[in-house]
Amino acid sequence: MTGLRVRGLRVSFGASVVVDGVDLDVAPGECLAIVGESGAGKTLAARALLGLTPADAVVTADELEVDGVDARTLGERGWRRMRGARVALVSQDALVSLDPLRRIGAEVAEPLRLHEPGMRRAARRARVHDLLADVALPEPRRRARQYPHELSGGQRQRALIASALAAEPAILIADEPTTALDATVQARVLDLLRGIADGGVAVVLISHDLAAVRRVADRIAVMREGGFVETGTAADVLGDPRHPYTRALVDAARHEPRAVSTADGPPAVTVRHVSKTFDRPAVRDVSLEVPAGRTLAVVGESGSGKTTLARMIVGATRPDAGEVRIGGVEWGSGHDAALRRRVQFVHQNPLGAFDPRWSVGRSLREALAAGGVPRAERPAAVAALLAEVGLDPGLARRRPAQLSGGQRQRAAIARALAPAPDILVLDEPVSALDPTVRERVLALLHRLQQERGLTMLFVSHDLDVVASVADEVVVMQDGAVVEAGATAAVFAVPQHPFTRELLAAR
Repeated sequence: MTGLRVRGLRVSFGASVVVDGVDLDVAPGECLAIVGESGAGKTLAARALLGLTPADAVVTADELEVDGVDARTLGERGWRRMRGARVALVSQDALVSLDPLRRIGAEVAEPLRLHEPGMRRAARRARVHDLLADVALPEPRRRARQYPHELSGGQRQRALIASALAAEPAILIADEPTTALDATVQARVLDLLRGIADGGVAVVLISHDLAAVRRVADRIAVMREGGFVETGTAADVLGDPRHPYTRALVDAARHEPRAVSTADGPPAVTVRHVSKTFDRPAVRDVSLEVPAGRTLAVVGESGSGKTTLARMIVGATRPDAGEVRIGGVEWGSGHDAALRRRVQFVHQNPLGAFDPRWSVGRSLREALAAGGVPRAERPAAVAALLAEVGLDPGLARRRPAQLSGGQRQRAAIARALAPAPDILVLDEPVSALDPTVRERVLALLHRLQQERGLTMLFVSHDLDVVASVADEVVVMQDGAVVEAGATAAVFAVPQHPFTRELLAAR
């Protein structure tokens, strides 16, 4: 295995140059991380190393050597022989990348069928089981028979890695492989990638998460506007960044602990002995209070019950037992219409939460109508809401897909503010955002809380973010609260083993 060598990589669309003059080397056994914000060109550069750029892209390079093969003149047939066998891809969204109609075993076996057609079926099946075991997927024989939707997010990502490794490629390109995964699951996937590199594979990690990069990378290349602005060892780039853009990224990943709020009003949210069961118990006997004007964070792994609890607090899901009160008024007591104006929900994925056919302005006008704002006053109110969250009122004419990720999240917050709520419930509101964009959104939320006196319930798996935004924290595992208290105290001296595991995975 000879790894990867690239000189002068350039990707353009007509007169627009998106990747310009990129040089990189990745040796067997090494992990290079390419970091930068959305639109920097990271993913397009990585796709060029796999021959997967869009049809209208023009790719040129002075050198493009993939595991000893000059890939500059390869056509689609040549790239098909390369992909999987010499260079493989692990995508960001395993649920999209895995065929929902195929079992996991068939997905992992696909590269073996393509690149080792002489392998017998029994040997292929045994190899699939070994691969699933190698990526630490529990019960590999059972998982091989399951469909992607039957696996958790971390399990799907491991299955995708197993599929990428099936034909023993020399180079593995992982494009944002841990985005939106819980802290402990993310740590396991990153440790797996580090182990793959230590086993002799050249690994290229594409990420905007500097904490993830710190854990796994030997070297870092910082990308901005299509080119590298800084390269070096992980310790040098993260510990002593030289370029102003790198310093901005590193600073955005450092969260200062939040000063505890002095707000000491009556409870804005009261949850008493709440339980909810679907096919299994999702929330089990949970109780909590959020004083008015304060922020409570709910943390835990996927499946711990965080989102179900949040949905019960906003009245979208009714508990099987217990009660949820908003300002002392219980859901289901005949005042639900009024309560829905008082508590609003901000989704993790605003692109999925907005109607793609509607302009942002129309979505905001609908929310204002639900809040009782007269029709004649709505255009001015839309402009005021957008200005309040730091957006140009002219963006009201655009559809959600025409906004950046940070702009969409701000628009989602504006829509939640339209009915003038007392309480915001935010479900992973910054998990998929770039570091600097994330910091701007967090600063916006802090300002809005101060100006409007908002109470916030913040659902997140990012413990560094939680440390900077929350007054109190609740830790959930398997539907139950296992630890609760002031954020600083819980993080400094965690009492429960699961809390200690979460904090160790930061």
